Amino acid sequence: MSTATLEGLRDYLFDTLSPRNMLWLSTQLANYARLKEQKPYTMEEIHNRIAQSELDIAEGRVYDFDEVIRELEEEFEIADQKQEIAEAV
Repeated sequence: MSTATLEGLRDYLFDTLSPRNMLWLSTQLANYARLKEQKPYTMEEIHNRIAQSELDIAEGRVYDFDEVIRELEEEFEIADQKQEIAEAV
């Protein structure tokens, strides 16, 4: 993903999410990154991943930006509702 795309996503999330959700997301991303720390890929692994991605694209197993954003918004809305219920109890 390009830097410009990541910056656009960051700005969109910053303008859309509450501070609590931004903190939650940053914590989740940091935890995920720690779990995914691993040795560098071999060239064979890279070629296999590219081939699989090309196959996924050819067979329509992809999400466009709007679909990803819609799913994120739904997920955060559910998280907000659960948080509000927990705080009310």
